[in-house]
Amino acid sequence: MEAWFIEIVKGIGRVLLNPLLYWAILLVFLAGKKRIRRERMDFGIKIFDMFSEWKGTWLYSILLGLIVSAITIGLGVVFSYTTIRLFCIITILVSITGRFTLLSASYTLGISYFVLLFLPTVMEKQKIVTAELFSTINYQGLVILIGIFLVAESILLLKARKGKTYPELVQGSRGGWMGQHHIKKLAVIPFFILIPTGLITSFAPYWPYFTIGEQSFSLILIPFIIGFDHIVRGNDPMVSAGKLAKSMMILSFLVLLTAWGSSYYSWLSLAGVIVGIAGREYLNYRHRTKDHERSGFFQPTDKGLKVLSVIPNSPADRLDILAGESIARVNGNKVVSITEFYEALQKSGAFFKLEIIDRAGEKRFLQGALYEGDHHELGIIFTSSPHRRIKQNKIGYGS
Repeated sequence: MEAWFIEIVKGIGRVLLNPLLYWAILLVFLAGKKRIRRERMDFGIKIFDMFSEWKGTWLYSILLGLIVSAITIGLGVVFSYTTIRLFCIITILVSITGRFTLLSASYTLGISYFVLLFLPTVMEKQKIVTAELFSTINYQGLVILIGIFLVAESILLLKARKGKTYPELVQGSRGGWMGQHHIKKLAVIPFFILIPTGLITSFAPYWPYFTIGEQSFSLILIPFIIGFDHIVRGNDPMVSAGKLAKSMMILSFLVLLTAWGSSYYSWLSLAGVIVGIAGREYLNYRHRTKDHERSGFFQPTDKGLKVLSVIPNSPADRLDILAGESIARVNGNKVVSITEFYEALQKSGAFFKLEIIDRAGEKRFLQGALYEGDHHELGIIFTSSPHRRIKQNKIGYGS
């Protein structure tokens, strides 16, 4: 137990030396800054905080990290320092584009697998770097991690189903403006993995099952980054998130099945990586195709004003008004345009009554009061022309 305690403490200390931790902070900062700039251009206001893509993931990340650690340590999955360093480099390289979807384990670990598979052959043709660094690679362990983190990704997608999605305005094929949402999240899942040399020795006949030939081991805490960014234009973002989560869970089971089979037939580890990458690409393609086949979900309708988003801590947020619902009447007046909504809201002074049509098509009635400092439109974001274009038009008209 003393040896395990010492190695756990050392493993936690090593995480501060891992560049992925600091890279994740930089990524979410840059993504938040870019999103806020877009929000101000589209709506004239910052809707969500700078680190919103990361907020709300810490508890899930820690719980998932504990589960992943229990699985990898329990199975005795061992990786060399070379494998871990290469994985960190590839994660940083694929995320330079700023596309969170490339941070799926299918891509980061999948690309690492193929690099490690072919790198020994390349190393044999040069004398600068010793080929022995890549002679003991745990391919089975990489496939196991892909499957496990695809499960984690599906869980975060289910969480996004109840959390924030990020709106923006885009121009349709006919020139009109429509709303769309980004189902977007970045999470850092800290988990322990075994590395060669240390104070830990085998505690069971099978352990370590996935090994690279060492007799004693140590622990290292890895800040594993996962992310996704799915654009939804033709459907309720919550519905799309649920469908994506279910498909992702099925894909994770297929990858884990090949990982189990690779214990008996080593070539199945390669099949597992191919399934992970091809399956993730197929899910992205199917989602985009089906979404584009639908008409814009957040376009104006004759039933009322469709809510594109709600500003946090606004009157609309306190009343639990949700994106995708429609405002049919304000203070008894039917509204089908933003101008009508604003005029009807102003007539009642500080108090207001709303007739809402929810996502299921059912009516519900809300009432409340506007307080000093509240958003003048209750904090509801509707689909309209971008704020920057409206401002430019006003300046041009005045001149």
